[in-house]
Formats: sequence, C-alpha cells, structure tokens
Amino acid sequence: MSKKKLNGTVIVTYRCNARCNMCNRYKEPSKPEEEITLDTIRKLPPMYFTNVTGGEPFTRTDLPEIIRELNKISDRIVISTNGYYTDRIIALCKRFPNIGIRISIEGLEETNDMIRGIPDGFKRGYGTLKKLVEMGMKDVGFGMTVQDSNAKDLVALYHLSNELGMEFATATLHNSFYFVENKNIIHDRPMVAKAFEDLINELINSNSPKKWFRAYFNHGLINYIYGQKRLLPCDMAFDTFFIDPYSDVMPCNGTKDKEVMGNLDKAENWDEVWNSEQAEKVRKKVRACTRQCWMIGSASPAIHKYIKTPIWWIVKHKIKFWTRNKYSMYESQIVRDFRDGKVSKAELDAHSTCDLAAVVNDGLSAASKEQ
Repeated sequence: MSKKKLNGTVIVTYRCNARCNMCNRYKEPSKPEEEITLDTIRKLPPMYFTNVTGGEPFTRTDLPEIIRELNKISDRIVISTNGYYTDRIIALCKRFPNIGIRISIEGLEETNDMIRGIPDGFKRGYGTLKKLVEMGMKDVGFGMTVQDSNAKDLVALYHLSNELGMEFATATLHNSFYFVENKNIIHDRPMVAKAFEDLINELINSNSPKKWFRAYFNHGLINYIYGQKRLLPCDMAFDTFFIDPYSDVMPCNGTKDKEVMGNLDKAENWDEVWNSEQAEKVRKKVRACTRQCWMIGSASPAIHKYIKTPIWWIVKHKIKFWTRNKYSMYESQIVRDFRDGKVSKAELDAHSTCDLAAVVNDGLSAASKEQ
C-alpha cells in the first residue's frame, strides 16, 4: 500500500455527558481503563488531517497528552466536542493554539438544549466558542446535525457563525453502531431540504471558495436524505480510517455493524494492520457498501480527490447567481418526483439507513458491555 498521508479519526472514548436524541452512545460507554493509550497513539501513521472525537473527548483528562502525540504526526488536528468542559478546552487551546475546535450546537438555545439534553448546553457551548475567538484561535466553529426539529434554525446558526467569523459544519441523521441507533430518519424531507436549500444559496452567494465547496457538500445532504446514491465514490479504508477506543482500526463510523481491519494495540506497527488480509476483506466490503453515507469524514476526502465534479457544480451555480437564478432543491429528479407523487414517502424511507427491526449494535468490548 502507498505511504501517502491519510485522513484519520481517533475516537478517544465512548463516554459522553450529553443525552442527544439522535445518538445513544452515552448509554453504551467504554470502560476508561480499556481506552486507547499513548503507546498505541504513537503507532498511528502520518496524517494530513486528524479528527479527535468521542463520545465527548474532553472526558479524558489525558487529552492534552494525546494531542501532543498527534501533533507529531498530523498536519492538522480538529477536536469535535459539545463545549461543556470550558476550562479544559481553553487550557488545551492555550497549549496548542494551532488545533481546531468544532462545538456541536444543534440549534438556537431552546432547540439545542432540547436535542442535546445538557442543562444550559447552548450557553456553555456558545460561551466557549466566544472565549476561543477572543483568545485569537483561528480554527473554531459550530457543528450541527440537521433533523426535523432543528431545521428551522439552520440558516440562523450559519449567520451566528458568520458574525463571529467561525466555521460552520453540517450533517444530518444517520444510523450505525457508532451512534448505537437504528431509528433515525427525516420525516418531512421537503421542509428539511428547503432549509438546506436556503443555506446552500447563502454559501454560493458568499465570496469564499471554501463556502462554495460547503454548498456542494450540503447539496449532497439533500441527495442523502432522499435516499439517493452518494455524489462521489466512497474511499473509506483506502485513504481514510477510524480508530476506536479499543484500538480497533475501522473504515468509518457509518456501518451498521462494526467492521475491524485490525487492532493497533496488538500489532507491532501500523503497516501490520493496514496491509493485512483482514484489511483487504474490509475494503472489499466498503466497495460493496450500499448505505450511501454522506458524512464529512467520507465526503471531504472524496471532494478533494474527485475535485473536478464539485468544481463544475460550483461554476454552474455561480453562473446561475449572475443570471439572478438560485440553487433549487428541485434540480434533483427525486425531489421533483416526490413532490409530484411519483414516489412515496415509504419508498424513500426504505432507502434510508433507518431499520426499526434491526438489532442495535454498539461496538463495545465485552468488559464495557459488562459494566
């Protein structure tokens, strides 16, 4: 396999202090003494981008030591957090001012606190973001998982991020072992798609090329919630990997069941896992995967790799703005077909990852299950 730098996600813990309505991970935490160690972190390969996530990564009091080790092998690090542990976040950012922070905020105050289940969660998260901006942190922003109950706040949150000069990341509902969930689904697709449409037009109308590519990503989210084939190929397990709290290397966090390429703690080095027969078996599964995920972990590398496709889409829609036309979700055939009654909600639901009859998998070790 190539020695090129990879895109990696390190899930440092499954413990979480939030009670989000779209994720049951907090009910199925990892056991602290089993979680990935610094010795295993040191075996990770060179990465051009590393996302550190959980659970809530700041539940680990040794997170600064983990970041110190990742800094040696990664060009860029972004930590995904709910922003609740303000003092820990501020202290870490003072020590490592070049890292990025993405705080999950699911809407304006009332909506966010209802979805995330943390008392004063919005005030804590937004307050942490403001302090980071005041400190001069450059790579700071929101992350929002869009669903029926918060779609109305999507553009408002984007404007809020703009006022503070922050990044604004989006996602939508998914089901997998990682979320310990199988019932997530968008019920009012046209309403949610319209919210994305409004955001896409805001992004296209900006002067930022980065936001133009984000517009394309959000276009892909509309495509995803209507159960369509993803816009670009999925190369998870080829260019990108995840590693969980038990040091199991996985292609991604979007699969129904946990798919393991190998265990880095038990291996002598990274190549032993990455180039193993088991890793090749998982890659074959990835190539045959039909889940059509469109999450930033798989979409962002694909956008960079197959950049001609999003560039052409951007050029076409920038030209539309010059002719006073805007992006419309009805550019997609499936959206028009649903509007016109040619396809039913039940048919679209069948193409989602929602499966009420499925057994929910959690990816836990035996010891974690026992606790």
